Amino acid sequence: MTDNQRFSKEEYLQRIRKTREKMDQAGIQVLLVVDPANMNYLTGYDGWSFYVHQGLLLDMESPEPLWFGRRQDSNGARLTTWLSERSIHGYADEYVQSRYTHTMVFVASLLRELGWGSRRIGVEMDNYWFSARSFMKLREELPEAEFLDATNLVNWVRSVKSPAEIEYMRQAGRICEKVMNLAVDSIQPGLRERDAAAAVAGAQISGTEEYGGDSPAIFPIMPSAERTSTAHLTYHPDRVYQENDVVLLELCGTRYRYHAPLSRTVYLGDPPDDLKKTADVVVRGLEKTLEFIKPGVSAEEVEAFWRSCLAGTGVEKPSRVGYSFGLNYVPDWGEHTISFRPGDKTILTAGMTMHFMPGIWLDTYGFECSEPLLITDEGCETFVAIPRKLFIKGR
Repeated sequence: MTDNQRFSKEEYLQRIRKTREKMDQAGIQVLLVVDPANMNYLTGYDGWSFYVHQGLLLDMESPEPLWFGRRQDSNGARLTTWLSERSIHGYADEYVQSRYTHTMVFVASLLRELGWGSRRIGVEMDNYWFSARSFMKLREELPEAEFLDATNLVNWVRSVKSPAEIEYMRQAGRICEKVMNLAVDSIQPGLRERDAAAAVAGAQISGTEEYGGDSPAIFPIMPSAERTSTAHLTYHPDRVYQENDVVLLELCGTRYRYHAPLSRTVYLGDPPDDLKKTADVVVRGLEKTLEFIKPGVSAEEVEAFWRSCLAGTGVEKPSRVGYSFGLNYVPDWGEHTISFRPGDKTILTAGMTMHFMPGIWLDTYGFECSEPLLITDEGCETFVAIPRKLFIKGR
C-alpha cells in the first residue's frame, strides 16, 4: 500500500469478491462501473476527472478490474490505485466531449478486444455519470451483448463498512465537530452570510490538527430566515444575518471522501413558541429513536417508531427520515440504498452507517437536528458529539 492508497490491497480484493457475488446473483458477466465513488471503493481511484467519461470493467475471472479514462488522467490511476500497468487504459483526446465520436466507442472496442463484447454486461443505468448517449453507443457498438441494469450494485456492497472505513468516518466526525462549532459560534446579526460560509468551507478542508479534511460532496447548506422553509438552499451571497433569523446548518466533515454530516439550527434572538415546541418534539423523538435503532430492526420499523414519537404533537414529517451514507463525491454524500421510510424492508446490520435526518420545513421556517450513526452489535453509535438542541443566540 502506497502513501496515496487508503486501504490495503487485501481489503480491495475482498470488496471485489463481494461485488462479484452480487454480479453472479444478478446474472452479470461483466460490470461497467462509472460512479466515481464506486470506482474509488474498488480500486482507490481518486481524481476530479469525472467531468469526462471514465470507469472500470470488472469480469468474473480477471485478477483485477480494468480502469479506463482520459489519457492525461492515467497517471492518476497509477498514483492512487493498486492496479497494475496492464489494467490502465487511457483514451485519446479525440473522444473528449466530441460531436463526432464518443468514449463508449473506445470502451466497446476494449470489450471486444478482451473477448467480452457478447457477454451479459451490467451498467449503472440510473446514475449521475451514465448518460443516455453512453447507453445508445454501447448498444450500437455491441449488438451481440445483453445489457442488464446494475444500478446501485456496488453501492449495496458499500453499505456495510469495514473497520478501516469506520475509522475514517470517525475522523470525519471530529472534523465535523470543529466545523459545526465554528458555524454556531460565529453566526450573529450583522455578519455577512458569505463570510460565514467561507469560514465553514475553509474549516472543512483544513480539518483538525490530526486529520486533514476534504471538500464534501454537498456544499455547506446554510439558509436563513424564510429560506429555511425549504430544503437544500445554501447561503445568500449578498445578505447579512439579522435579529430573529432562523439559520439552518447542514454541514459535514470529510476524510478521504468519507463523510460525517450533521444538521443543527440556530436562532438569533428570542425564538417564537412554535419553533421551541417543534425543536423539543424533534429532539425528544430523535433521542428516543436512537435508543430504538439496533441490528435486526428494519429500516421501515425505524421510521414507524419515529412517527409514533410525533403522534399527537402536531409536528409532521412526510418525507424519509434517514439514509445510508459514507464514501462519495459531488453531488451527494448519500449511498442511494437504505432509507428510513415506509416500505423499505432492509434489515439493519452492524457496520451500516445511516444519517438520521428529521428535517422539518414549514411555511415560514424550518428546523433541523440530525445524527450520523453507525449500527453496532448492540445498538447504534453516533459519529459527532454536538448538543442536540435549538441553539439560541440572544441579543
